[in-house]
Amino acid sequence: MYERARAAAIALAPLTRSVKDKALLAMAAALEENTQKIIEANGVDVVDARLAGTAESTVDRLILTDARIRGMADGLREIAGLPDPVGEVVRGGTLANGLQVRQIRVPFGVVGIIYEARPNVTADAAGLTVKSGNAVLLRGSGSAARSNLAIVEVLRDALDSAGLPRDAVQLVDSSTRDTVKELMRARGLVDVLIPRGGASLIKTVVEESSVPVIETGVGNCHLYVDESADLDMALEILVNGKVQRPSVCNALESLLVHQSVADAFLPRALDAMADAGVTVHGSPAVCAYDPAVVLATEEDWGTEYLSLDLSVAVAPSLEAAIEHIRRYGSGHSEAIITTSLDAAQKFTAGVDAAAVLVNASTRFVDGGELGFGAEIGISTQKLHARGPMGLPELTSTKYVITGSGQTRS
Repeated sequence: MYERARAAAIALAPLTRSVKDKALLAMAAALEENTQKIIEANGVDVVDARLAGTAESTVDRLILTDARIRGMADGLREIAGLPDPVGEVVRGGTLANGLQVRQIRVPFGVVGIIYEARPNVTADAAGLTVKSGNAVLLRGSGSAARSNLAIVEVLRDALDSAGLPRDAVQLVDSSTRDTVKELMRARGLVDVLIPRGGASLIKTVVEESSVPVIETGVGNCHLYVDESADLDMALEILVNGKVQRPSVCNALESLLVHQSVADAFLPRALDAMADAGVTVHGSPAVCAYDPAVVLATEEDWGTEYLSLDLSVAVAPSLEAAIEHIRRYGSGHSEAIITTSLDAAQKFTAGVDAAAVLVNASTRFVDGGELGFGAEIGISTQKLHARGPMGLPELTSTKYVITGSGQTRS
């Protein structure tokens, strides 16, 4: 498998954009043509997951529908429409001695991706890696084994029909944990490893892998309602961020409200959350507004619920809100609602996260929403890549130095 991936990566690296885009369009069409086959395989995974007592938030990530498969296909078409990062000149110029120096983007080579329960990631990852000239080894979770197998078979057939190597996209056996260990120890065979899933998975890969890792992180995302906030806007963004799709990493998990607007905003916010079926875990000050609020524990403030749960606290000041986020945030996405330019600037400067939003929902922190096409994940680390990882983040660089006989004295 590893050797075949390396051979495929070598074949992909020099391909032109038009050749890769043709393959991506073929992959998109193949997904739509095989929708029923994929949904049937997915249905078995979903039934097994529910019989095993899997949390409904995880089942939601697992489910594929006609609309979600169309979305996967549309994601591949969007990637085809994006500029090819390979060969892009990052910087360059001519030295005084006449040497021409260019730093250009090049593929990593073989990318390993370990992910949980989201079969749509299979298509996203395949599309992004093919476009960026990489071969990919996909190790999904056992709970999505049939779904992933059906998707990968369709994508490999499409690659073949477009004249690209089938082994550019390979599915790693998910029936045993040994394959994860093999990927983590495949230094020299795999160029970079990207874990995409829960905190436990990411921690394991980061700590145990000998292959270089790009760390994606969990999303304990906060919304801070400032004393100058437009409260109607704040309520709309709160509902969108928490309720639209609570099982994803850019969903809201925590709400902080400035004490000067707490009386005006919290009753409305708590009613809206109750109407949406959200359980609120609140500080004592928040509990005083509604007996249905559950008293929050210390653990609640740092939890990525991925469910219809929300931690809520009253902040005495902007600075206190920033300090709360520094203490409990995961470095993913944090938002402020404010009409004060000064407050917005202090928040964006003071909050250390991959994405900071002003008067907008954290649900926008997504490669597709930001115009990058499908994303490989959202990096919360600070080296190489941070935030939504699109095509440029799946490349490295090399220097091309061109002379006319120069020697160093």
